[in-house]
Amino acid sequence: MRIPRSHLYVPGNDVERLNKSLARGSDAIIVDLEDAIAFDKKDEARALIKEWLPTVSTSVEIWVRINNEIGMKELDVAAIKFSAITGIVLAKTNSIKDVEWLNEKLAGTDIQISALIETAEGVFNAHAIAKGPRVTRLQIGEADLRAEIGTSTDEETTIQFARSAAVFASAAAKINPPVAPVSTNFRDLDTYKISTTLFKKWGYFGRTCIHPAQLKIVNETFTPTDEEMMAAQDIIDRLAAAEGGVCLDARGEMIDEAIAKIARRTLTFKKN
Repeated sequence: MRIPRSHLYVPGNDVERLNKSLARGSDAIIVDLEDAIAFDKKDEARALIKEWLPTVSTSVEIWVRINNEIGMKELDVAAIKFSAITGIVLAKTNSIKDVEWLNEKLAGTDIQISALIETAEGVFNAHAIAKGPRVTRLQIGEADLRAEIGTSTDEETTIQFARSAAVFASAAAKINPPVAPVSTNFRDLDTYKISTTLFKKWGYFGRTCIHPAQLKIVNETFTPTDEEMMAAQDIIDRLAAAEGGVCLDARGEMIDEAIAKIARRTLTFKKN
């Protein structure tokens, strides 16, 4: 199963933008009922997506980000046509209890959950959250997390702990790698490309976007090149043909099962 590379956030109260988003080149869209919608506009957004979702026919994955406050999350879930979506992004996931509540509401469906961790409590509970029912991916909401822990927007050392926690929790739970967070500076695409490449090196796969201009960078960064695909296949072939658990790659360096595992992961992320 192909893992989405790019995830484009779209406000849930704008039909025109929702329709246009399906042709922007994103692997997935995230219909936002949370931060993008003012409190007094949330009922309007729920009513809109309740009518819009049944009209959609697309190969683009559709996810819906819902609120996690009592009184709002129930209304959000009730507005979603389950058969029209791939999954739900659960904002401000603090513990396994949040996931279990949503899992009960999704009984009888195959809808996935992407847990968005935005608090210190959520970071420390990341492993349990990743192992929760229906959870296929984690995300870190860095803006809210920075606000809680009191770091500046350009401070990297402290926030890196949360980024790494998501990677380790995902691997331990044997779910997909986490999705990299948004960058609000959509005009500086050079810096965006650098940070996206770093997230890939750190163990992330794919990134959430707030502007269509970011999509091409994300798709290219997380699509293996022909050379990378050929090298990965060569590693698999050499190890399969070797007698014993190790052999040499085309550069004369040692290959073992750990290297082969990385190569298989590369081959999994096939081009569209």
